[in-house]
Amino acid sequence: MGFVALGGSAVWSAASGPRWTGDERRILQGLSIDRLPPLPPDPSNRVADNSRAVKLGQALFFDSRLSANGKVSCASCHQPVRGFSDALPLGRGVGQTGRRTMTVVGVAYAPFLFWDGRKDSLWAQALGPLESAVEHGGDRTMYARLIARYHRARYEALFGPLPDLTGLPQHAGPVQNLQARASWNGLTRSRQRAVTEVYVNIGKALAAYERRLNPAPSRFDRYVRAVLANDTRVMRTTFTPAEADGLRLFIGRASCVSCHSGPLLTDGDFHNTGIPTAPGLPPDRGRASGAPLVRRDEFNCLSKYSDAPPSECVNLRFLKTDGPELEGQFKVPPLRGVARTAPYMHAGQKATLRDVLEHYNLALSAAVGHSELMPLHLSGQDLDHIEAFMRTLDSPVDAPAALLRDPFARTPATPTPQP
Repeated sequence: MGFVALGGSAVWSAASGPRWTGDERRILQGLSIDRLPPLPPDPSNRVADNSRAVKLGQALFFDSRLSANGKVSCASCHQPVRGFSDALPLGRGVGQTGRRTMTVVGVAYAPFLFWDGRKDSLWAQALGPLESAVEHGGDRTMYARLIARYHRARYEALFGPLPDLTGLPQHAGPVQNLQARASWNGLTRSRQRAVTEVYVNIGKALAAYERRLNPAPSRFDRYVRAVLANDTRVMRTTFTPAEADGLRLFIGRASCVSCHSGPLLTDGDFHNTGIPTAPGLPPDRGRASGAPLVRRDEFNCLSKYSDAPPSECVNLRFLKTDGPELEGQFKVPPLRGVARTAPYMHAGQKATLRDVLEHYNLALSAAVGHSELMPLHLSGQDLDHIEAFMRTLDSPVDAPAALLRDPFARTPATPTPQP
């Protein structure tokens, strides 16, 4: 069989597979999971890599008692079986949020968290949903009491003795609930600080657990290894011609790597891609609203609750917080495991990968701010092939199986053999 020209101008031979140029090989090498650096330290969290914090964080991650109705845990939205997402357009806790749930796999590499980047550490991010009126719906004294009742031994082994909670209101915190807020304002500064320290430590333990959730190698990574080793046999048996052509389009004419670069297939930055406002929701300013929030956040890197010296808070200190270019920008999500995390975009506006690709191909005007996209003029077959490639990015989570299990789940009883 001779050579066949595909939509991305790939050249495929039944004998040797596709041919990759030197420049293409260098791009592929940069996308490989093998180029993922060691987990970056988090100087703002002194227990970030403590094994006891990981175990406490896992217990807290799956504990639905940490919610106003006793039914919502972190794992309710970040479901292990769904790539630590939830398959919903908008996250749903005790109420409904205004944005889609992002996966937590690989987020320890991100300098800013949430779609709008309003948090600058994994532990600060973990605290946001706990006090959100529509996510966990709780408050600080409630969480301190739950730690004392259900997690005291693990907590105190890690952080030291809990403060005296005697006489504290059942519900108090700087939250939306007016009664809980009034009760919080009635506490002395020292008692507020003591309770908040417990709350912060919950976030730091959760972050220690989530730091262990990273992507394992995918079929794509096996293919890249074969390309770099000139192993044509493995190349042919790992990717179909359509998948190889989709990959060439991804790094070439489709310009996907302009944002989806690096081993996690994200540049970690924020971009306006012209996504329309979700039906029933107000226009979302994205980074334009998130950047000022992180600068003044109670739990940012420069806060009194951070374990980092100010010199370690470079991203926050030099953060740009205003400017028209921030309008409508949203965080670029990683693409590893993307086929399992539908729907897509910050409010689930696109139901399928094909919907996403067609949006980028058309490059319509933005509802908020100015879109960075330009029309791609790709054919239907091109889009089919890019989608086929993106499905090769699926992989398991690179963590011990025990860390992916709900420690509160009951093991089904073994049936008793009948005589």
